[in-house]
Amino acid sequence: MTEGEQPLGLRERKKLETRARLVKVTLQLAGERGLENVTVDDIAAEAGVSARTFFNYFPSKEDAVMHPDPDPVGQTRKVAAALLAAPAELSPTQAVVVAMRPYIDRFDEERDEWLTRISIIERDPGLIVRMFSTQRETEQILVDAIARRTGLDAATDFYPLLLFKVVGGAMQAACQRWHELGGSVRMSELFDTAIDTLAGGMPVPTGTAVIEGKK
Repeated sequence: MTEGEQPLGLRERKKLETRARLVKVTLQLAGERGLENVTVDDIAAEAGVSARTFFNYFPSKEDAVMHPDPDPVGQTRKVAAALLAAPAELSPTQAVVVAMRPYIDRFDEERDEWLTRISIIERDPGLIVRMFSTQRETEQILVDAIARRTGLDAATDFYPLLLFKVVGGAMQAACQRWHELGGSVRMSELFDTAIDTLAGGMPVPTGTAVIEGKK
């Protein structure tokens, strides 16, 4: 809970716990069987709720995989607010990285769930399409924040979108590498390496010094 937020009541906490349990069960069953071989009834039964309760939280089993956060737009607005509040001496790239840090850290804090989620998504091209199609609104929130931070116009200037895509690409590359390594290296470490490499002008590594065991 961030400063200024009110503590959740019992009812809200129970709802979040139920949602988290449905996400966990969906990932568990889809990881074991493949998402195509899991039904909403299977998920509900394993979670100890009715199918109707499942649909109170998610419109589909795919959404239970893709959207663990109950309010992704609200979470993105928090990232945007952190970006705008970052110390003035930070470069735009550094400010974006600072704002994204809590989100990056979640990969390490929820390691097993994220490794399973990524595996499920990689096995289902339809989920990849869905992932990109549902990111448009949250993407624009961050592009607008970068524009405000830099005094540019998100609609006419290229830089805000470019910076968002560059940092986002670094995150995707780090996430892919993290998954390939089975989470044996911290996601945050891979992300920092990606950002440092970009900041250094993308020099070709000497020897085999790319993260795998820090040679």
